[in-house]
Amino acid sequence: MAEAMRRQIASWGNEVYCARNFQNIIEEFTEFDPHLVLLDIMLPFYNGYHWCTEIRKLSNVPVIFISSASDNMNIVMAMNMGGDDFISKPFDLNVLTAKIQAVLRRSYDMGGKIPVLEHNGAILNLNDTTLSYNDKKLTLTRNDFRILQTLMHNKGKVVSRDTLMTALWEVDCYVEENTLTVNINRLRKKLESIGLDNFIKTKVGLGYIIE
Repeated sequence: MAEAMRRQIASWGNEVYCARNFQNIIEEFTEFDPHLVLLDIMLPFYNGYHWCTEIRKLSNVPVIFISSASDNMNIVMAMNMGGDDFISKPFDLNVLTAKIQAVLRRSYDMGGKIPVLEHNGAILNLNDTTLSYNDKKLTLTRNDFRILQTLMHNKGKVVSRDTLMTALWEVDCYVEENTLTVNINRLRKKLESIGLDNFIKTKVGLGYIIE
């Protein structure tokens, strides 16, 4: 079924990735960095609710649940866990395509504008991974971009150090916590160079926040 869905969605010019490691979906999610996630409820090891919760710690990417468990309780649970839509099995592949296009239109400006994240005048360009502020532009490293993307997706919320480390280096490799501190401090100096002082705030014992 996943392969049939992949072929249908790809036929509309989309790049599609089918998850393989059901013990660690987040590793594949952070590597592929999708614009939309199709998520079944019944999965090996952990259910779709679990993975939607984990995805929401990193990203506001739209999530469409797909399940034969389409009773009202499961639909409500899916929406409460952060889902954007719900498709009941069995379904027509053309209906799936229409749903995907509708969610993408709602979530992204498909009229040719560049996808960006903005906060207090700082604009993170998701296409070329640059940050602009007051007519000044920073070219970001991969880690700089991942840190800002995660924090700006969750602006107003404290993002834990573990969440940032997962976004940067994934969860299956050990990285000293001091390495994250070094990356944050280096990024702060770059932000200060274009006038963004104290843009990333530390919440002692909790993590970091963009307010």
